[in-house]
Amino acid sequence: MKATWNDYWTLTKPRIAFLVLVTAALGFFLGGKGIHAPWLFCCALLGTGLAFCGSAVLNQYIERDVDGLMQRTRNRPLPTGRVKPMAALSFGFVLVLSGVFFLLFTVGLLTAFLALLSAFLYVVVYTPMKRQNWLNTSLGAIPGALPPVGGWTAATGTIDPGAIVLFLILFAWQHPHFYAIAWIFRDDYRCAGFKMLPVVEPDGDSTCWQVMGYLVLLLIFSVLPTFMGLTGSVYLVGVTVVGLLFLAAGVALSISRTVASARLLLKASVLYLPIMLVLSVVDPGF
Repeated sequence: MKATWNDYWTLTKPRIAFLVLVTAALGFFLGGKGIHAPWLFCCALLGTGLAFCGSAVLNQYIERDVDGLMQRTRNRPLPTGRVKPMAALSFGFVLVLSGVFFLLFTVGLLTAFLALLSAFLYVVVYTPMKRQNWLNTSLGAIPGALPPVGGWTAATGTIDPGAIVLFLILFAWQHPHFYAIAWIFRDDYRCAGFKMLPVVEPDGDSTCWQVMGYLVLLLIFSVLPTFMGLTGSVYLVGVTVVGLLFLAAGVALSISRTVASARLLLKASVLYLPIMLVLSVVDPGF
């Protein structure tokens, strides 16, 4: 079966890549207090996008066998044989290295290093850890929270407190989001041998405590940009409201512990992030 361009496009996980680019753009916007260097902004997004897409390809290369065991991933290009493993491996390395070197020569060393660090943590640390320990979610949340930091350093050249706050917001948000996914697809993950928390602890106690703890942290972290002068009062009110609604979805999961409540939590997480991002842009503190 011959691979198509769409198969290679699918390997790059375009929907997640779009989210990575949006969060990187937010970091650039808030760090630079606007987009005053459009060319630098575009270079930062292009390099970040290439590096992430390469990481996504390498992740699927490593997991090609177990992806074939799961209902939700068995039709991906590698498990079906539409893309050959060596072709995917080469494609992934080319994308990562192209992104990192492009950032190095057009944006700066720090941003390039963060892109390389993100790729390393995602591919070399997080991906194999999924089969070893339930802490893989927290480890995977680190590279997932680095894109806004990379955007910030592209605009400023430094890692300031504002960049750290953006990192903390993304780091906290990912936990209820991915725990909800793991709860919904835990049978799939169990078949693949992935040590997700809802799999290794079926009664859900630890998962619910983790979800609630990170939702409370998210409420705290998300208001910090206003007190740091990065966002205004409209952002503060809006992000608090959506944060409380997100928290309510976590409470619902803790009480009912059903797939339906996990789906509700997932929907709340998917709604929370774009609302927070839009509020940050429409009500900046500068």
